[in-house]
Amino acid sequence: MPRKALYNVAQVLDQAVDVLLEHGFHGAIMDEIIARTDFNRRAFYLEFGSKQQFLYQVLEHYQQQKLAPIISHLTENQGLHSIQAFFEDYVALVKGRGCLLINCIAELGVDDARIREIGRHYLDNLQISFIGCLERAIRHEQIRADIQIESTALQLTCYVQGFAINGILAGQTDELNLATQALLGPLAR
Repeated sequence: MPRKALYNVAQVLDQAVDVLLEHGFHGAIMDEIIARTDFNRRAFYLEFGSKQQFLYQVLEHYQQQKLAPIISHLTENQGLHSIQAFFEDYVALVKGRGCLLINCIAELGVDDARIREIGRHYLDNLQISFIGCLERAIRHEQIRADIQIESTALQLTCYVQGFAINGILAGQTDELNLATQALLGPLAR
Protein backbone atom coordinates (compact mmCIF):
# COMPACT_ATOMS: atom_id res chain seq x y z
CA MET A 1 0.00 0.00 0.00
CA PRO A 2 1.50 3.38 -1.00
CA ARG A 3 2.29 5.85 1.74
CA LYS A 4 0.36 9.12 1.99
CA ALA A 5 2.34 12.23 1.08
CA LEU A 6 3.58 14.19 4.09
CA TYR A 7 3.48 17.53 2.34
CA ASN A 8 0.89 20.00 1.15
CA VAL A 9 1.41 20.72 -2.56
CA ALA A 10 -0.27 24.16 -2.37
CA GLN A 11 2.01 25.15 0.50
CA VAL A 12 5.07 23.93 -1.43
CA LEU A 13 4.00 25.97 -4.45
CA ASP A 14 3.49 29.07 -2.26
CA GLN A 15 6.99 28.72 -0.85
CA ALA A 16 8.42 28.15 -4.33
CA VAL A 17 6.93 31.46 -5.53
CA ASP A 18 9.18 33.27 -3.05
CA VAL A 19 12.28 31.36 -4.14
CA LEU A 20 11.59 31.99 -7.83
CA LEU A 21 10.86 35.69 -7.25
CA GLU A 22 14.14 36.04 -5.39
CA HIS A 23 16.38 34.12 -7.79
CA GLY A 24 14.55 33.56 -11.07
CA PHE A 25 14.24 30.12 -12.62
CA HIS A 26 17.88 29.65 -13.58
CA GLY A 27 19.16 31.16 -10.33
CA ALA A 28 16.98 29.00 -8.11
CA ILE A 29 19.11 25.96 -7.39
CA MET A 30 17.48 22.66 -6.52
CA ASP A 31 19.12 22.49 -3.08
CA GLU A 32 17.47 25.77 -2.06
CA ILE A 33 14.11 24.81 -3.57
CA ILE A 34 14.22 21.52 -1.67
CA ALA A 35 15.30 23.19 1.59
CA ARG A 36 12.81 26.07 1.48
CA THR A 37 9.83 23.92 0.51
CA ASP A 38 10.57 21.19 3.08
CA PHE A 39 10.60 18.65 0.27
CA ASN A 40 13.04 15.87 -0.22
CA ARG A 41 14.63 15.37 -3.61
CA ARG A 42 12.92 12.02 -4.26
CA ALA A 43 9.46 13.35 -3.41
CA PHE A 44 10.09 16.43 -5.53
CA TYR A 45 10.84 14.38 -8.65
CA LEU A 46 8.00 11.94 -7.95
CA GLU A 47 5.53 14.81 -7.59
CA PHE A 48 6.75 17.12 -10.36
CA GLY A 49 9.06 15.12 -12.61
CA SER A 50 11.47 17.97 -13.37
CA LYS A 51 12.34 21.51 -12.39
CA GLN A 52 10.68 22.73 -15.60
CA GLN A 53 7.39 20.92 -14.84
CA PHE A 54 7.60 22.26 -11.30
CA LEU A 55 7.85 25.81 -12.70
CA TYR A 56 4.71 25.32 -14.81
CA GLN A 57 2.78 24.19 -11.73
CA VAL A 58 4.13 27.10 -9.69
CA LEU A 59 3.03 29.52 -12.42
CA GLU A 60 -0.44 27.97 -12.57
CA HIS A 61 -0.71 28.24 -8.79
CA TYR A 62 0.55 31.85 -8.88
CA GLN A 63 -2.02 32.79 -11.50
CA GLN A 64 -4.85 31.20 -9.51
CA GLN A 65 -3.82 32.44 -6.07
CA LYS A 66 -2.21 35.83 -6.76
CA LEU A 67 -3.26 37.14 -10.18
CA ALA A 68 -6.86 35.86 -10.46
CA PRO A 69 -8.12 37.83 -7.41
CA ILE A 70 -6.60 41.00 -8.88
CA ILE A 71 -7.98 40.36 -12.36
CA SER A 72 -11.41 39.76 -10.82
CA HIS A 73 -11.68 43.54 -10.48
CA LEU A 74 -11.66 43.76 -14.26
CA THR A 75 -14.11 40.91 -14.77
CA GLU A 76 -16.56 42.66 -12.43
CA ASN A 77 -16.49 45.37 -15.12
CA GLN A 78 -17.33 48.47 -13.14
CA GLY A 79 -15.64 50.70 -15.70
CA LEU A 80 -12.87 53.00 -14.54
CA HIS A 81 -13.32 51.90 -10.93
CA SER A 82 -12.41 48.32 -11.92
CA ILE A 83 -9.27 49.48 -13.71
CA GLN A 84 -8.21 51.61 -10.73
CA ALA A 85 -8.84 48.73 -8.29
CA PHE A 86 -6.87 46.37 -10.53
CA PHE A 87 -3.83 48.67 -10.61
CA GLU A 88 -4.05 49.36 -6.88
CA ASP A 89 -3.91 45.64 -6.05
CA TYR A 90 -1.39 44.84 -8.79
CA VAL A 91 1.00 47.52 -7.52
CA ALA A 92 0.69 46.05 -4.01
CA LEU A 93 1.52 42.59 -5.40
CA VAL A 94 4.57 43.60 -7.44
CA LYS A 95 5.98 46.25 -5.11
CA GLY A 96 9.56 45.32 -4.27
CA ARG A 97 9.28 41.86 -5.85
CA GLY A 98 7.92 42.00 -9.36
CA CYS A 99 5.45 39.59 -10.92
CA LEU A 100 6.49 35.95 -11.18
CA LEU A 101 4.71 35.46 -14.49
CA ILE A 102 6.22 38.54 -16.15
CA ASN A 103 9.65 37.68 -14.72
CA CYS A 104 9.40 34.18 -16.22
CA ILE A 105 8.32 35.59 -19.58
CA ALA A 106 11.35 37.90 -19.56
CA GLU A 107 13.74 35.16 -18.45
CA LEU A 108 12.42 32.16 -20.40
CA GLY A 109 9.97 33.37 -23.02
CA VAL A 110 12.40 33.34 -25.92
CA ASP A 111 13.30 29.66 -25.51
CA ASP A 112 10.24 28.15 -23.82
CA ALA A 113 7.11 27.90 -25.99
CA ARG A 114 4.92 26.97 -23.03
CA ILE A 115 5.96 30.07 -21.08
CA ARG A 116 5.24 32.17 -24.19
CA GLU A 117 1.82 30.55 -24.49
CA ILE A 118 1.01 31.13 -20.81
CA GLY A 119 2.18 34.73 -21.08
CA ARG A 120 0.33 35.42 -24.33
CA HIS A 121 -2.89 33.99 -22.89
CA TYR A 122 -2.56 36.10 -19.74
CA LEU A 123 -1.82 39.33 -21.60
CA ASP A 124 -4.54 38.76 -24.22
CA ASN A 125 -7.13 38.16 -21.49
CA LEU A 126 -5.93 41.22 -19.64
CA GLN A 127 -6.27 43.38 -22.75
CA ILE A 128 -9.77 42.04 -23.48
CA SER A 129 -10.78 42.78 -19.88
CA PHE A 130 -9.43 46.32 -20.16
CA ILE A 131 -11.45 46.79 -23.37
CA GLY A 132 -14.65 45.75 -21.59
CA CYS A 133 -13.99 48.11 -18.69
CA LEU A 134 -13.14 51.00 -21.00
CA GLU A 135 -16.31 50.46 -23.03
CA ARG A 136 -18.37 50.51 -19.85
CA ALA A 137 -16.52 53.59 -18.59
CA ILE A 138 -17.39 55.43 -21.81
CA ARG A 139 -21.06 54.37 -21.63
CA HIS A 140 -21.26 55.64 -18.04
CA GLU A 141 -19.34 58.83 -18.87
CA GLN A 142 -16.50 57.97 -16.47
CA ILE A 143 -13.87 58.66 -19.13
CA ARG A 144 -13.59 60.75 -22.27
CA ALA A 145 -15.60 59.39 -25.19
CA ASP A 146 -12.88 60.21 -27.73
CA ILE A 147 -10.29 57.68 -26.58
CA GLN A 148 -9.27 54.80 -28.82
CA ILE A 149 -10.43 51.83 -26.75
CA GLU A 150 -8.22 49.12 -28.28
CA SER A 151 -5.02 51.17 -28.23
CA THR A 152 -5.73 52.37 -24.68
CA ALA A 153 -6.30 48.77 -23.57
CA LEU A 154 -3.02 47.78 -25.20
CA GLN A 155 -1.29 50.67 -23.44
CA LEU A 156 -2.72 49.57 -20.08
CA THR A 157 -1.57 46.00 -20.75
CA CYS A 158 1.93 47.22 -21.57
CA TYR A 159 1.96 49.24 -18.36
CA VAL A 160 1.13 46.09 -16.40
CA GLN A 161 4.26 44.48 -17.85
CA GLY A 162 6.36 47.54 -17.11
CA PHE A 163 4.99 47.84 -13.59
CA ALA A 164 6.02 44.24 -12.93
CA ILE A 165 9.63 45.02 -13.79
CA ASN A 166 9.63 48.48 -12.22
CA GLY A 167 8.13 46.98 -9.05
CA ILE A 168 11.50 45.34 -8.44
CA LEU A 169 13.45 48.54 -9.06
CA ALA A 170 11.10 50.97 -7.29
CA GLY A 171 11.12 48.91 -4.12
CA GLN A 172 8.73 50.23 -1.50
CA THR A 173 8.43 53.75 -2.96
CA ASP A 174 5.18 55.30 -4.19
CA GLU A 175 6.56 55.49 -7.72
CA LEU A 176 4.08 52.96 -9.15
CA ASN A 177 1.09 54.65 -7.51
CA LEU A 178 2.16 57.98 -9.01
CA ALA A 179 2.59 56.31 -12.40
CA THR A 180 -0.92 54.82 -12.13
CA GLN A 181 -2.40 58.23 -11.41
CA ALA A 182 -0.50 59.71 -14.37
CA LEU A 183 -1.69 56.88 -16.60
CA LEU A 184 -5.38 56.97 -15.67
CA GLY A 185 -5.76 60.69 -14.97
CA PRO A 186 -5.89 61.81 -18.63
CA LEU A 187 -8.67 59.30 -19.36
CA ALA A 188 -11.08 60.86 -16.89
CA ARG A 189 -13.76 63.31 -17.96
